[in-house]
Amino acid sequence: MQVVVRDNNVDQALRALKKKLQREGVFREMKLRNYYEKPSEKRVRQKAEAVRRARKLERKRLQRESGSV
Repeated sequence: MQVVVRDNNVDQALRALKKKLQREGVFREMKLRNYYEKPSEKRVRQKAEAVRRARKLERKRLQRESGSV
């Protein structure tokens, strides 16, 4: 990952780096790796995340359809 520092503005470059890391999910990955997660717990968590994503997509799809009609 690369961030360009322009006009010696390190603060702006640091914000850009943090935003890129956030988008890539690095912070979330670090948080998950802080402790050992049993494979069964990992499966349960991933299944719950998938359900949450599916519901969110469905909500957005319904909202788009009802808004355009």
